[in-house]
This record gives sequence, C-alpha cells and structure tokens, in this order.
Amino acid sequence: MKASQFFISTLKEAPADAEVASHKLMMRGGFIKRLGSGIYNYMPMGLRVIRKVEAIIREEMNRAGGVELLMPVVQPAELWQETGRFQGMGPELLRVKDRHDRDYIIQPTSEEVITDIARQELRSYRQLPRNFYHVQTKFRDERRPRFGVMRGREFTMKDAYSFDRDVAAAGKSYEAMYAAYVRIFERMGLTFRAVAADTGAIGGDKSHEFQVIADTGEDAIAYCPQSDYAANVELAEALPLIAQRAAPTQALTKTPTPGKSTCEDVAQLLNLPLSQTVKSLVLATDEKNEGGDVVKSTVWLLLVRGDHSLNEVKAGKLPGLKDGYRFATTAEIDEHFGCKPGYLGPIGLKKPLRLVVDRTVAAMSDFVCGANEADFHFAGANWARDLPEPDVVADIRNVVEGDPSPDGKGTLAMQRGIEVGHVFYLGTKYSKAMNATYLDENGKPQLLEMGCYGIGVTRLLGAAIEQNHDERGIIWPLAMAPFTVVLCPIGYDRSAEVKAAADQLHEQLQSLGVDVMLDDRGERPGAMFADWELIGVPHRVVLSDRGLKEGKLEYQGRRDAQSTAVAVADVASFLKGKLSS
Repeated sequence: MKASQFFISTLKEAPADAEVASHKLMMRGGFIKRLGSGIYNYMPMGLRVIRKVEAIIREEMNRAGGVELLMPVVQPAELWQETGRFQGMGPELLRVKDRHDRDYIIQPTSEEVITDIARQELRSYRQLPRNFYHVQTKFRDERRPRFGVMRGREFTMKDAYSFDRDVAAAGKSYEAMYAAYVRIFERMGLTFRAVAADTGAIGGDKSHEFQVIADTGEDAIAYCPQSDYAANVELAEALPLIAQRAAPTQALTKTPTPGKSTCEDVAQLLNLPLSQTVKSLVLATDEKNEGGDVVKSTVWLLLVRGDHSLNEVKAGKLPGLKDGYRFATTAEIDEHFGCKPGYLGPIGLKKPLRLVVDRTVAAMSDFVCGANEADFHFAGANWARDLPEPDVVADIRNVVEGDPSPDGKGTLAMQRGIEVGHVFYLGTKYSKAMNATYLDENGKPQLLEMGCYGIGVTRLLGAAIEQNHDERGIIWPLAMAPFTVVLCPIGYDRSAEVKAAADQLHEQLQSLGVDVMLDDRGERPGAMFADWELIGVPHRVVLSDRGLKEGKLEYQGRRDAQSTAVAVADVASFLKGKLSS
C-alpha cells in the first residue's frame, strides 16, 4: 500500500470534547470522525484496525466450534415483549415504529432473535451442542455518550450464543468460550484480567468480564496478588472486618455536632477514627396495582461503616429490593426520622422501617450514628442495648484495598479496567420465556440451556490505545496495527535512488506477506515521522541518500528510543525476524 493511494488525515490538535487519550488520539490520527453524539464514522485507517480485530475473533470463534450467521439490526418488538425486555430494559433500548405503526427495536444485543432461531431449528438433542455467533452493529441510547468509541451509542459487537441439553454441557460450552476469549486477547497483545462479574441486564447465573488494565478504566477490579482471585467491585464479596462483636464499654451519649453532617466531619470533630462511625442510606420500594399506581411504599434504612460505600448492585439483590428500589423522598425521610438527611440514624425512629445492616456494622460496638435531630449524633451506640438487632445482615458494601480476599489467600488490591468482553451462563432465562425446547432421547421436550458471549469490537480499539500510548501518539500491538511496517523515504519525490530503493523494498515486503505502507507523499522528515508515530505503526524503516550511499537503512520500533542501522541487503530478513518475535 502506498500513502498516495490511501487516505491519511491527521490533526495537530484533538477536538475540545475529547476527554481521554484514546478519544484524542483516534481523532488526531484520523481513525474516526464524529457524526453525532456517540456516533462516529470509521475512517479507512480505523477500519483497517477493526478488520484485523474481527479476523482474530472469527478465527478463534471458529476454532472453538462457533458457526457464524448474521442477525438484523432492526428487530420486531414482539420477541422482546415475550421476554419482558421491551418494557423492562429502559431508555437505553431504542424503540421505533414502521409506517404501519408496528413496534421495532434497534438491537443492543440479540438474545431474543437467536432464541427464536433456536426454537425453530434446534429440534433434537442430536443437534446439540450448538454455538452461533455474529459480528454486527449495535445501538444503545446512552444517557451520556463519552470517551469516544468506549462509550458510544452505535458500536460493533461480536455476540455468540450457545445451546446445550443440560447444565453440565452448558458448563463445557462456557469454558470453551472462556478459553477462546483468553486466546483472542492474548493474540491482540493486551494486558487483561478475567474477573467474576455481575450478570446485569442480560441475566443468568454465572459471568466473567474480560478487563483490559488501564488507569482510565471505568470499572474497578478487586484482585488478590497472592492468588488467582479477581472480581469486579460490583460482585466482589466484602468479608466482615470484625470477627465478633465486643461488649459495650461506653454509655449512649447524645453529642452536639453543629453543622457536621458527614461521617468524615463528625469523626474529625469527635477525634475518632472514621471506622467508628456508621453511615445511613434511606431507600424505598413501591408496590403497584395492575394499573401501575403505587398502593404501598416501604422505607428501608441501610447502614454501612463510615469509611465504606454502599454497593447498589448487592443491595439490589436483597429480598424486597431486587424488584427495584429508589432513594426515599424528603417527605418519606421526615415521616420516619423527623429530621433532614445528614443526621439520620437507627435510634429513636418516628415510624418503623426495614433495617438492613452490613456485616461489619453488625459486629460493631460503641459506634457513632445520627441522632435524628439536626446538629446531633449519638456516640457509644450498641446493638441490643440501645437499638434492636437489624432485620437483615448482609454484604452490601464495596470492597476496599486491604480487605481480606474472599478466597482466604491474602488481601485485596485494586486496579482499573476497561470491559472488552463478557461471558454469561444464562441457563433457561430466555428459553423458558420463549418456550425454546428440544426433544430428548425419550422424545420429551426439554428447555435449552443457554450461554451468551460478547466482545466489544470497536471498544477494543479505545481500550488498546488507553493501554498503549505515549506523548507522541498510539503504540499499536502488532496484531491490531493498521499497518505493521511503514517505509519513510526522505526525498522520495526528489531522489531517484531513494525512490527506486523504497519501491523495491516495498514490493519485496509485500511479496513476503508483510502489511507494509510506503509513504510516497514527499513530506518533510519531521512531519512524516510525526504522522506515523501518532498513527502508531509498530515498525519504521527510513531510507535516505546518505544511508543508501553507506549501504544502510534505519530501523526503529515504535517503543524504541533510538534507531538501528541495518544493511540494505539484510533489511527484509531483519524485519521478518522482528515480526515473528
């Protein structure tokens, strides 16, 4: 490929709305152009990277037994109504109507459509196991699109779906996909972790996220350096930090705390560790009639230690809260506590409520909590003596660095990650809702056991850049780079010797199967080098009159600080060695 035959469109400055490195560099490098909020054109340079990512994914999916098909972007609402997700998925699901006023959706994922295919085509146990996958455009109407391709509204995803006859077989399919994902991300040259994760809106009983490690990642990962334990913070179990509740040593004291409405301020005022305070969070649940009107509301008080934070995913799985909750209104708080937020606590309530306490708080004694009166807190509060035992004791907090690892093999450390892949064991969540069955050996219908497996194809570009860049630009892993080698001839348009040598080397590398770009634009050396460092091609060869007279070319890897002189006759074999290593 020659630059004059391609399209290169670099920028010196990133647009003002570009926040993270990957967004800035993809815009500056001419990989993407913004069309609308969270919607991008993928320019020729970006599309080359996408096609290389897709090729790796297809090779490993096929190797693992997947069969490729293609499902439509626009899907009839009837299928989504069967599973309840047409109404339940919320505003991220883009709903549209055709000219006949029929409802459709722009797919964010394809569980319903693939299950419809399975219930029509997979009729017998002899057809199982089966794994279908496709690489297709998706759309999720993000409330706040940001970070370029990492949190866009339109994106490309590979999603796969396995169908099995029983739980044991489904487990084998899950493990096969897990192993395929490991190979995919290893081939791409990414540093990643597979972490246990919450199943979220997809549902199911088991899931792992594949997280590319990057300081700018949106997800917090808890892992144990002494073991293989790793989990998304949403799922990571927070063990109790107090083995056994101690006997009270202090009297309950109502203490003035004027203007101190946070645990941090109260602890500082009372000269106590923050870990001796308790934080109150007030939620509410609504019971509705068939018409959707609220007939009864229940208020919940959740307590976590002052230096901890509530894990809303964990809270949302508790009986009574798993069907949905909201934060309580000012009127509901006043009705139950008689006080404004900032001074709320479990002692002296005006009206009964449901009390849920984190494991660590349940083992505390002599703690500080709100007194349900402005500018006052209770010190020396103790369970059983000063307030009744809680209704529910549960793990409802986020883990923090230094917590004991749930596997008992050390303590937890934290790092940031970007989710690029997710594997789910779905069980019969969708097959039951859509009556997708097969006939077993006895001719009896059985529900299909399902799994689903997604990879964010376009998101991988942003994640790779967040992990691989410097002040000059992108540093693509070899397998993802738009080109693997760039030839930079100085004076290509002025020197017949340089032009002839560059053309000859270009042809030689192409014949060897090297994905090479020859920059024949006649740019000044500084501008030419800056472009390719920004674009991030892993290997660069510079040809010049002076070097050719000495029989040498200059090679420099994108991560190298200095160039290396290589004999003209040896450069092809030298590059092949670099690429194979």
